[in-house]
Amino acid sequence: VTEGEPGQGREPFEPPRFWDALGQTFQVASQEATKLSLAFSRPPLPSAEDCRKLSEDVQNAILAVATVYYWLPKGQGTTLRKMVRDATTDVVEGMIQLTDTILTAPVESLSQEQLISTGGVWEACEQVSNLPRGEYNQAAVASALTACLGVVKDAVEEMEHALEEGQDPYGDIMEDEELGFRGNRDTYWSEADRQLLSSCMGLMKASKACLKKVLGAVKAYGKADSPEQIAQLDDLADIANEISPSVDELALSMYPPVNPLAVRLNVNTQEAFLMNFLHFCRTSHVCPPSEEGWVQFLDGAVDHNMNKIKNFTQDQL
Repeated sequence: VTEGEPGQGREPFEPPRFWDALGQTFQVASQEATKLSLAFSRPPLPSAEDCRKLSEDVQNAILAVATVYYWLPKGQGTTLRKMVRDATTDVVEGMIQLTDTILTAPVESLSQEQLISTGGVWEACEQVSNLPRGEYNQAAVASALTACLGVVKDAVEEMEHALEEGQDPYGDIMEDEELGFRGNRDTYWSEADRQLLSSCMGLMKASKACLKKVLGAVKAYGKADSPEQIAQLDDLADIANEISPSVDELALSMYPPVNPLAVRLNVNTQEAFLMNFLHFCRTSHVCPPSEEGWVQFLDGAVDHNMNKIKNFTQDQL
């Protein structure tokens, strides 16, 4: 599942049939995990014949899950395929863990590990209900962008909170009860630091705005009617997946003691991802002429904050 590549298949892909079959196979896998766990929850052990039947049923359930995943062709979009593959992998790995736990656990009683492993399979199988099923890859890309936006929102809010807390962002986690008040200036922001961080915050907020606006455009105008449209949506998701970790890296470099070189490097990376994101959005089908205004505005916001950051850091590099 993790290394194989589904093909186009000989038959036309039928989304309703695929989703129904995937839901059914995940449900069967969950039921087989329950049967397996109950059979080994207390003495006496199942007979050899019962063990053989249990094993066959579990194996068939997992093979059915993997088989249905392979129905999903590449042409439906890599973002959607990755989400379905990850959900499928979680079911397979969950069943492996449950089986290993049963093999190593004492038979006298139902172990905590076995309970946790059984619940893990149930949770993995329930993921199928959360997979995006709208316009196929369009819904999957919207889901991926939503996740990236959530990460960036959290980073912005955390940094805003730290800046509002006062001069010591580590005050709640580094207080020494024996020594009392600390005099380590490496845990404080200078006034020059705060001027630099203000522009960095502007860039982080621009990242959040970019993701929010592109997400809205994908929901409003995203289509998956042609291979080109599907590929454009996948590219947007791929670039967005680079933006959220780069925002986290920038936020980490903003904590004291502030190293201007580290901040500048992270800022340059962030700018490159944002400009690429905006450029790709502008040239894709999700950005009709009516949407070009906010793209230009955010392009200018990124430039504005970058120029301010360059001015603040130029003399310190």
